Amino acid sequence: MPSSPAIELRHVTRRFGTVTAVDGLSLSVAAGEVFGLVGPDGAGKTTTLRMLTGLLDPTEGQVLVGGDEVSTHLDQVKDKIGYMAQRFGLYTDLTVEENMAFYADLFGVTGGDRDALMVRLLAMTRMAPFRTRPAGKLSGGMKQKLALMCTLLHHPRILFLDEPTNGVDPLSRRDFWVILDELVAQGLTLMVSTAYLDEAERCHRVGLLHHGRLIHCDSPAALKQLYGASTLEAAFVAAIERQAA
Repeated sequence: MPSSPAIELRHVTRRFGTVTAVDGLSLSVAAGEVFGLVGPDGAGKTTTLRMLTGLLDPTEGQVLVGGDEVSTHLDQVKDKIGYMAQRFGLYTDLTVEENMAFYADLFGVTGGDRDALMVRLLAMTRMAPFRTRPAGKLSGGMKQKLALMCTLLHHPRILFLDEPTNGVDPLSRRDFWVILDELVAQGLTLMVSTAYLDEAERCHRVGLLHHGRLIHCDSPAALKQLYGASTLEAAFVAAIERQAA
C-alpha cells in the first residue's frame, strides 16, 4: 500500500483582499522527493510555502504536511519541518556557533545531542573553521549555509526553502546543492522555490506557477520533451505562452 504524501495541497486558494495570490492549487510531494516551485515574481511561490509552514492560512482548501492538516495540527507539523525564508533571521553580531546555539535553544535541543549535531553540521557544510566568525562578516554563501544549519538543528523530516541561493555566487550555489543532495540521500523531503533553472534541473519534479495557478508539473526531462524544448527555460516559456493563448 503506497504511503501518504509528505506534502499535499488540495484545491488551495489564498486571497489578500481582492487579489488572488494562489488559485486552486493541488499537488502532492512524496517522501524523499525534491520538488521545485518555479515561476516569475508574484506567481505565488512564497505564499504557497508560507501556507505549508503555517505562517498563513488558506482562504479555501486543505494544506497537509506529514499527514497532518497544518491549520488544525500546527504544533505537530512544526516538529516535522524546517523553513528557510528568503530573509532568514541571523544575528549578525553573534558568531556562527552562537547563532546555532541560539536556534538550538529555541528548538529545545540541548545537551549532548545538540553538541553532536552542531559538530556534524559544521563538518558537512565545511563551516567548522569559521565557527567563531560573526555572522555579519560571512560571505553570502556562508550566510546561507549558516541559515541552513540553524534550520536543521531539530532534525526536520521535511524542508521548505524559499529561493535559498538568490544573489549567491555560482560556486556557492553549487556547494549549497551538494549539501541538499546529501540531506535528501539521508531521507529528507525537500520543497524549494528557485529562480535559477539550473537548480530546477536538479529536482525530481518541478511545478510551474503562473498567476497563482499550477500550469504544469512533471520531471524536468518530461517537461522539455512535452514542449519540444532543449532547455527548461524554453519549456517554461512555451508553457506560459500556451496558457495565455
